[in-house]
This record gives sequence, C-alpha cells and structure tokens, in this order.
Amino acid sequence: MMQKARDKLRELRALHDDGLLSEQEFERRKNAILDAEYAPPGAAPAAAPLPVRQGTELGFMTGQEIGPQNRRYRLERLIGTGGMGQVWQATDLATHAELGSSEMVALKILPPQLTQSATHAKLLIEEATQARKLAHENIVRVYEWAQDPATASYFIIMECLDGEDLEHYLGRQGALPLSTVQQLLQPVADALSYAWEKHKLVHRDIKPGNVFLTAKGDVKLLDYGIASRVRNADSSLALEMPNAGTHGYRAPEAGANQRQPSPRLDVYAVAVMIYQMLEGRMPFDDARSASHLPSAPQALNAQQWQVLQNGFSLTPELRPQSVQALLENLERAAGPSPEELAEQARQQQARAAQQQKEAALAAEQAREEEIKRARIRQEELDQRRKAEIQAAALEKQRQDKLRREQEAQRHFEAEEARKLRKEALRGQLRARREADAAMALQEHQELQRKAIVAKAEAAYRAEQERARREEASRAAAVPAPASAPVPEQEHAEPVANAEGILRDDFLDGSGQGPELVLIPSGRFQMGAHETEHKAAIQAGSQQAWLEREMPQHWVGIERPFALARHPVSVGEWRAFVKATGWAGGSETDWDNPGFVQNDQHPVVGVSWNDAQLYLAWMSERTGRQYRLPSEAEWEYACRAGTRTAFNVGDTISTEQANYDGLYVYNGGPRGVYRGGTTPLGSFAPNSWGLFDMHGNVWEWVQDVVHDNYAGAPVDGSAWEEGSDSSRRILRGGSWLYHPRYLRSALRNGFSTVLSNDIVGFRVARTLD
Repeated sequence: MMQKARDKLRELRALHDDGLLSEQEFERRKNAILDAEYAPPGAAPAAAPLPVRQGTELGFMTGQEIGPQNRRYRLERLIGTGGMGQVWQATDLATHAELGSSEMVALKILPPQLTQSATHAKLLIEEATQARKLAHENIVRVYEWAQDPATASYFIIMECLDGEDLEHYLGRQGALPLSTVQQLLQPVADALSYAWEKHKLVHRDIKPGNVFLTAKGDVKLLDYGIASRVRNADSSLALEMPNAGTHGYRAPEAGANQRQPSPRLDVYAVAVMIYQMLEGRMPFDDARSASHLPSAPQALNAQQWQVLQNGFSLTPELRPQSVQALLENLERAAGPSPEELAEQARQQQARAAQQQKEAALAAEQAREEEIKRARIRQEELDQRRKAEIQAAALEKQRQDKLRREQEAQRHFEAEEARKLRKEALRGQLRARREADAAMALQEHQELQRKAIVAKAEAAYRAEQERARREEASRAAAVPAPASAPVPEQEHAEPVANAEGILRDDFLDGSGQGPELVLIPSGRFQMGAHETEHKAAIQAGSQQAWLEREMPQHWVGIERPFALARHPVSVGEWRAFVKATGWAGGSETDWDNPGFVQNDQHPVVGVSWNDAQLYLAWMSERTGRQYRLPSEAEWEYACRAGTRTAFNVGDTISTEQANYDGLYVYNGGPRGVYRGGTTPLGSFAPNSWGLFDMHGNVWEWVQDVVHDNYAGAPVDGSAWEEGSDSSRRILRGGSWLYHPRYLRSALRNGFSTVLSNDIVGFRVARTLD
C-alpha cells in the first residue's frame, strides 16, 4: 500500500477514535480509499461517492461575523482544520479590542460534536478559562471564550501567530539532523515542564500540527486549552469526552480512566515525533506491538536509540519522567564523536610531552634552589650573629632608659597626688556653695508657685461670682415662648488629619466612608507628547489608540476635590451589597472572579451603572456628594505634577505596579505575571499619596467615550456630551495588560452595562 493511502487511513481512524465519524461512515470512506488504491489499470472509474454526512463541517466562510452582540469577530482567513475544529484568523470588532488585546486574533471554532451536551460545553468553557492562566513564552496565549448565537458554536479567542506549524515545516524540509530536532523540541519541553510544575496540566495531544514555528523564530505549543480537559476532573466527565491525543502519537494508556494523567503521556508523543523528524516517516504502521520495532535512525548511536525506544515504550514506567528528561538522556548518550576522540588523543600526547619537559625543568630548578638555599642559610647565620651582638647592646641601653623612666614616673605620681588632694578640697567648697544656691532657688520658686495659685483661686472666685449674677439676671427676665424653634446645627465639613487623610462619618454613626486625599486646584497638560508616542509604538501600541490622546492641551482644575486613596475594596463593596441587597449582572462574579482575593483587594466585576448605585448609597449614608472623578481630574491626580509616561518615570517595573511583567516598555526590566489583583497598598503611592493609579484594575470615570480631545472641556469637568452615553472611559490599566496600557495619558472605553474581572473604580467627593 502506498504511503499516501496509509496516511489517509490513519487520519480516518483518528477521526473515528475521536468520535467525529460513525462506524458506518468510517467503513464507507475506508472502502473508497482501498478501492481507489487497488483498482486495476484501465478499470472504469468508481461511482461518485455518497454526499458527506451533514454536520461534519462547520460551514463558516471568509468575511462572516460571529460571536454575541457585544463581542463580535470577522473571519478573515481559514488557518487550519482538525479533529478539534477549525482555526480562523479574525478581526476583533468590539469589546476585547477595547480592553487591549491584539486587533488580529485567532479563533478556534469547536465542532458541534464536542459541545452538543451541556456537560461537554460547561467543561470546555471551564478549560478555556483555566487556559488564560498559562503565561509562558512557548505556549500560545488564550484570551477568552464565546458562543455564536446564530450557529450555537463555541469558540476560543487566542493569540494570533504568523508562521507555520511543524507538520508543514517537515513536509517542506524532510528529515532533519539531530541538532535541529533538539533545538526545535527544547522550547516544547520548557512549556510542558512549566504547565506540569505550575498547574499540574498534561497536554495529551503533542504532534507536529500542535507545534507552531513563528516568523520570528519562536516555538509555540498549541491547543493547551482543549488538552487540559484531563486535569483533576471528575472521571465520569473525562470519559464522556473523546479520547485525548492523535492516532499514531497517542500513548497506549491514554484511553484508560486516569484520575491524574502523567507527563509520560507527552513523553511517548515526543519520542514518536523525534523518530519522525529524524527519518521523515512514522516509527509504526497502524498495528503496534512489542515484537514490531522500527529500524534505528542513522543519526542515533546504540545508546541514543535505546533512550528513544524507552521514550515510546508500551510500558509507561520505562519512559523518562518528562520530555526534558528525554532530551537530556539523548544528549548524554551521544558520547564523543570520532573527531572529538582524535582531538582528545592529540591533547593527551601533548600533555605527556609537556609533563616530561616540565619534569626536566623542575629537576634543574630544584638543583639551583638547593644551591640558593645553602647560600641563604649561611647569610642568615652571619646576620643572626651580628643581630645578637646588636641586641645585647640595645638591651643594655633599654635597661638604662627604663630605670630613668621609672624614677621620673615616681616623681610625677607624687606631684599628681598632691594636686589631687588640693583639687578635692576645692571641690568640696564648690559643692557647698552650689547646694546653698540651689536651696535659695527652690525657696524662690516655691514662693512664685504659691503666688500663681493664689491668683488662680481669686480669678476662679471672681468667675463664680459673675456667673451667679448672670444667672440671677436671666431668672428675672421674661421667659421665651415654648414654641420658639431651636436652630439646627449645620453638618460641618470634616477636617483632614495630620497625615492629610479625610474620612466622612456615616450619619447614623455606624461607620465611616473611604479614606480620601485632598487634591488642590492647578493646571497641567493633558494627553501625551510625540516623544512618548514613539516609545509607545516601539512597545507595540497602535496608532488608533494614540490618536485618542491628542491633541495635548492645558487643563485648569478650578476647584479642589477629594479622591480616594485606593480603589473600592472587596470589603467596602460587600458592605454595600449587604445593606442594599444588590444582585448585579452575570458576566463576572465579584466575590469569586477566578483568582484568589480577600476584603483588602480591589473589587472587580462592577459595571459603570453598578458604580453609580454605590455612589448614591455612599452619598446618602454620609450626607456628602460622592461621584466618579472626571477624566481630567483622574489624570491630574495620577500625574501628581509629573510629565513622564508614568508618575514613576518613563519606564515602570512590576515592583512598582501590578501588570503582565512578561512584557516591557521603553527599556524597562522584565518582571512577573501575577495572574490576578494584588491587595491594596502593595506598592508605593504617588507623591500625592494615591495608591494603584497604575495597574491592578481599570478604573471607571464619569466621561463618555470620544475619539480624541477635540472640543473637550478645559476646566476639569466631565465631558458627557457629543457621544454615546452607553460607553464610558476607563483609566489606569490592569493586572492582565502590558505596561504600555498603564501610561498616565492612555484612554480606554467600555460599555456601561458590562463588567469584567479586570475593571473596578475609585470614588471622588466634592468639597462643600
């Protein structure tokens, strides 16, 4: 049978094993392939095949828009197809682009067979959410999942890559040298080690089609969001899904009911890939048995061939524990090459000759050293004798000098003793005089104290007498009418404490409002200048985003105001929910957003409309006017007098703010990706005492979205006219985004009715 026919049958078997073809459909297509392969020469062509069963193709086309109403994508180009659906390059038309992901994304559209039951759909949705946490440079990033209401198809939004997968690369290049194989698979090993060590995830579908080579030379591992369905899930759910892996690369035990899959599943697949990359063919045909072993690749020696056979052994315990261990074992088994052995022999001979030369030289040097030591010993003996004579003379001189010094010391001590006795007598006399003076001063102070007390008592008696006279005068006066109104006390403006922090008491005395910082009036330049935009473009910013910050213009904040030190916390929002019974939307659970948080973290999952309800409640509880800051007030407070890209300078690090530290800005350092919010106060505040103005969560402001600053107010007020009021401005960046989105001037927009796990808000208060 020709290799092409065998490949077709192998692919057909994989579709059947994955549950995408019925038994009847599989037999019909298999017979058609066999008939075409073995038809005798000159035979009449076979009858036309029956129509393909409906439902095996997804039916999408270029230019089609899919997704829910608030999350639309336009299909641009079909990248590839497989057992897990179709992959399209698409343009992000709505919400996700506004929040900062690349405009071009990749959509993996899952076939109906995988999501036809609610159980399967729920499991795949949970896996796509889990895949967002895989932040590794050799794993394709997963942004979100969505469902197209028109076709009921689920799809996953991923990072869009430019290049080709390893399957197409092998089709062009053929067999590869061992060094190239190791170079291509080392990033795969790094990605698999990260997923297992950090998240206990096994890929289970390693194959050339899931290894992507980008145009920049990077290696990316695909389909982790789908492969993660076998993580610590309930065994009953795992059995309902199609068997993980692709025929030919799938380990024999992959279909077993495993509660916790082992990394040795991926070791088997990579060992098969190594053989395929070295030989240009698969190691096994459709039938795999212990007695049927492939021939050893020419690129491997006997030790390396044994290591590779252990890698795709039928017995899992014989395989290395990880792909990294498999590659290391291959490298260790390589041993020295013939050229290296010849070089080692040459070096050994050279070392032997050098050692003989050094031995002869050492013997000659030893003879010279012995002669030199004998001469030195004689010189030392002569010097010792001379030194002994000189020492005897010096000792006599020292003894004479010591006697003279002792006599002088005795005379000095006698004189000092006489002076001490005289000084002691003077001290006693001085002490008696000081004691007399202290007693006189004490008597004087006591007289003064008594005079002050007497004066205070007289003043007290006079005040008492005056009070009695006034009381008598009031008693004699005509009493006021009983119905006379008593003037109410005004609600006085609270005063900031010594640290400059202002807090409003609740009117019923049950608590206090948030900590506020007094922001003075002043002028600043709003927006960004051309130099900052050049650095932003180098960091990956798009021109359309930068045009929102133009033109740069002067704004005068005419009235001082108060702004919260921190975004609204989970604990503060919990008190609002308890007091008002607020239920909220369904996009994001504020109390369980998918990452660890406590009452000291900033609240997320709050829409702009939800924030307005909170502000009305806070105003009612305190009797003060709470509101969202205007966009100008927010940028003025964020900058705190600075004119750089951030209020900490023209670069930023993950030690100063919470963002995706795997990306850098303007030469700044690479940092960490925390995968969620950090507690309030985790980083230093700006010079006006405000925390988290960069990163952690996007913050709502009052203004509606405009394309640029043309016609914007210059007095610091909110800009709410001339655009769609259902979309409002977000500021500050978040934990999920690159550092370029944290700049003081950057503007974002979002729907007022939607919430997200990266969006919160900060309150402002008008000063009376």
